[in-house]
Amino acid sequence: MKRSVVLWLVAGFIGYCVLPWYILEDGLWGFEWLFDGYPFDTDYAPALFLIFQGEKLWLSPILLFLLLPLIGDVFTRGLTERSAISTRRANVLIVAGIAGLAWVAFQGYGIGLRGWNFEALTTLFGPLEDRQFGMGAGALLIVGAFLFFLTTGIAGRGAVNGDVFVVGAIGLIIAMVAVFIFFPIVQMLASAFTDEDGGFSVGTFVAKFSENKIWGLGCVTGDTRCGVAWNSLFLAVLVGFFTTLLGLIFALVATRSGFRYGRVLRGLTVLPIITPPFVIGLAIILLFGLSGAVTQFVAELFGLQPTRWIYGLPGIFIAQVLSFTPIAFLVLIGVVEGVSPSMEEAAQTLRASKWQTFRTVSLPLMRPGLANAFLLGFIESMADFGNPLVLGGNYDVLSTEIFFAIVGAQNDQGQAAVLAIALLVFTLTAFYAQRRWLGKKNYTTQTGKGDGGMHVLLPKRVMLPCYVIAGIWTTFTLTVYGMILYGGFVELWGLDHTLTLKHYTTAFAVGYNDFGIHFKGSAWDSFWTTLKIAGIAAPLTAILGLITAWLLVRQNFTGKAAFEFGTMLSFAIPGTVIGVAYILAFNVPPIELTGTGAILVISFIFRNMPVGVRAGIASMSQLDKSLDEASLTLGASTWHTFTRIVLPLMRPAILAALVFSFVRAMTAISAVIFLVSAEYNMATSYIIGRVENNDYGIAIAYSSMLIVVMLTMVAITQLLVGRADTRRRSKAI
Repeated sequence: MKRSVVLWLVAGFIGYCVLPWYILEDGLWGFEWLFDGYPFDTDYAPALFLIFQGEKLWLSPILLFLLLPLIGDVFTRGLTERSAISTRRANVLIVAGIAGLAWVAFQGYGIGLRGWNFEALTTLFGPLEDRQFGMGAGALLIVGAFLFFLTTGIAGRGAVNGDVFVVGAIGLIIAMVAVFIFFPIVQMLASAFTDEDGGFSVGTFVAKFSENKIWGLGCVTGDTRCGVAWNSLFLAVLVGFFTTLLGLIFALVATRSGFRYGRVLRGLTVLPIITPPFVIGLAIILLFGLSGAVTQFVAELFGLQPTRWIYGLPGIFIAQVLSFTPIAFLVLIGVVEGVSPSMEEAAQTLRASKWQTFRTVSLPLMRPGLANAFLLGFIESMADFGNPLVLGGNYDVLSTEIFFAIVGAQNDQGQAAVLAIALLVFTLTAFYAQRRWLGKKNYTTQTGKGDGGMHVLLPKRVMLPCYVIAGIWTTFTLTVYGMILYGGFVELWGLDHTLTLKHYTTAFAVGYNDFGIHFKGSAWDSFWTTLKIAGIAAPLTAILGLITAWLLVRQNFTGKAAFEFGTMLSFAIPGTVIGVAYILAFNVPPIELTGTGAILVISFIFRNMPVGVRAGIASMSQLDKSLDEASLTLGASTWHTFTRIVLPLMRPAILAALVFSFVRAMTAISAVIFLVSAEYNMATSYIIGRVENNDYGIAIAYSSMLIVVMLTMVAITQLLVGRADTRRRSKAI
């Protein structure tokens, strides 16, 4: 505890006395300020130097709160019992943390670009001629110091067995979720209760929320279409069920069938998530649209009239199942591999057939993975707007309605917020149903004992259908991607099929000049930016998600259910809403992030973190808690137990989190549209621009390049992370 306090005291003083307090134009990692008037220039000065110059005097109390832990012994005079002294010191840390965080928040939100931000402060203190910008590196370090003063003090009071690391991890994640999920979303959703005059009105919300367009059941009677809420629910249930089923089939074929090309199958399975959704939609249109290859072939073969059947529910369903099955596969592959072979061997020893073993032993132990895979598929379907936008036709869903409410002619943020609340109702219901289905049963299959068994092969009655379904779906996936690759080498996709390389040369031309290699293609800037942003966001997403999963599975603390809900909330909100919410929340002090690369990284982290959380929970549910307890009993700290015992056994979950977060950052669309800037233009934003200009060839060529790059990164990640292997035998039985 003392070591932690000293560490954060040093960090706090560095933030207050050394680093610039306010945000810099060249970003967090630019250091030009060191040679441009630092530390006396008010644009770059630390808080201490600002105060010495008579500037920003409202930063003075922060130093007092920072010094409180140093004088904590003053408050322990007269106490003799060690427990009483420790409790008093913990109380001092809690007071310092709460007071410091409260003052930083008060001065940050109270004073903005035009002085006081609130009329009440102007009335109370009079007009303020000064102003301040968003908080920078110094303020960020100070906030971190105060936060960990608070969590260390709470641990000192005995919370979570007094474990400083656990309490600190919980506090950090709660703070980050509060700032980057709850705050922007609450600010966005508050507009649902705003009337035309800008005032608060419950009646306005009730009127909008109960509209027939949202909850209408006209499709049941055949009069009109159903409301967008029911359309979304029906679609999400279908997609969740079929993606979970297909993900399980591919996981079983890859691990339980003796299939010789399991690695190739894994690579093919993740293809759909490394492609922008609208590209898959365009490929499906070319196959099944009115003039599509398959549609025309069937029409000529059977003498039928071609129709637009692909637009609407069928098209969205096919595209979403194709896009989201890999998520279920990435979650389930670790769960299927994690089922203990010794349990299956025990069942066979008791003369159970392979079918009975699979049905009564293996499949029930996969329930955490199945539940998590369904939940992710359901939420993904609810939040997806790329596929419905391309293939929706007359089948309206909540995500597209939210999109058009924000960017359409109506520009009604209140209506968008109401629709987002309706979406949340379904998401939270699915979340609750998943928890009820799993119940409090124990799914532990890996303990501290060595396991020398091998997984039982699938029974023939399961293996044959799995092979057939996996073969059909793989063929369909390869056909779709064949269309995508082919489109990059033709003059005009769908009309003029003359082969050409001009799309690739326009986008990715490389030349030489006096300074060496010159990337002169029009797509290189967005490509390198996307690669950098995704490379930064992916490991941070995986780390945060897995730590969160470990806290949820292994630790007991007050408010754990609300904690889990908070980590899943961003995944349930469409990216469009997230993008607009981030602009509203982080466009002005005290947190100014709009137009920076940081806002892209943060949005990717908190949009994709739930996948790491769910994969980690599914994987950790199979690890016996005695592993942690044995490590702690032998004197290892919680940190060493987590990094050296738990993480090595969670390699499938680590791989799932890394792969998903990286490729989603590379292919994200909805939030990116609102958050990109001239300096930070992402690949999907560039591709959308090409599509809007009818440059389909360049868009497809760029998408093909992204597919190749991300497949390479997936293979490298698989090689580096490896797999969790607790077996000794190498041949299946």
